[in-house]
Amino acid sequence: MAIKDVLLTLTSYPEPTPVSVIDRAVSLISPFAAHIAAISCEVHVQIPGTFLSGVGNVGSIVASEAHKSRKNVEDLLATFEAASTKSGLLHEIILERCLTSEVPDLLVDYARLRDLTIVPVPESYDQWYAEAIIFGSGRPTLVLPEATASKEAELNRVIVAWDFSRAAARAISDAIPILEKAREVFILTVTNEKAISSRRSSSELAKNLSRHGIDVVVEEVDAAGRAIGDVLASQIASRRADLLVMGAYGHSRLREFILGGATRSVLTRPPIPVLFSH
Repeated sequence: MAIKDVLLTLTSYPEPTPVSVIDRAVSLISPFAAHIAAISCEVHVQIPGTFLSGVGNVGSIVASEAHKSRKNVEDLLATFEAASTKSGLLHEIILERCLTSEVPDLLVDYARLRDLTIVPVPESYDQWYAEAIIFGSGRPTLVLPEATASKEAELNRVIVAWDFSRAAARAISDAIPILEKAREVFILTVTNEKAISSRRSSSELAKNLSRHGIDVVVEEVDAAGRAIGDVLASQIASRRADLLVMGAYGHSRLREFILGGATRSVLTRPPIPVLFSH
């Protein structure tokens, strides 16, 4: 399926998404000539009464925080409007108003209706919007690290983390429109890290992708006692990769996300954009 309808989530509170990330997101989507919608939520801040017991002017504190969120939303959406217009992309602005606790579920609702959702994440990961969308939307999620927002946006070199799992297969299927445009695609299997049920699957995957006109390099790397996240980070650095494609492992229960080891290590501090599918 082609990528024709994209959602970009922009955080207004407690800290706004850096505006530089917007240019990068728009640049990444431009080659696909897709429609892109930016959503940002003007939040009503909830402050537990027990936390502020004995503190005066609670109303003014809440109003001040709400004003900060509103101002951030206005600035972010105006920047998105300008960037999208400059790039000639069909675009849309979505402004929602809700409680802070309602934001993740609201984003999931919108993400379920898009081909791809882009979620910027801060360097020190302190919000769970990305987990909510990855595990709740049923659609692919592109996690875009804010820390590398100054790097030129491109998708020329792509690493596919392949372990013959259902999640990895889904991620590759979702990523095919991106892989078709990439100059170099590496199928990377990390051995001696966990049991992989098929030794031939990498070569067979290469045949499958070749039928889409995608030339790939198939490689195996021995974990050699290293954590999977460290192995992936090393490969990303050595190959100067622009994107990592991988399956997301884990589940949510009562709003608490239980993540697999590879998912946790990459999502906590993504070194480059990562396309997750669950």
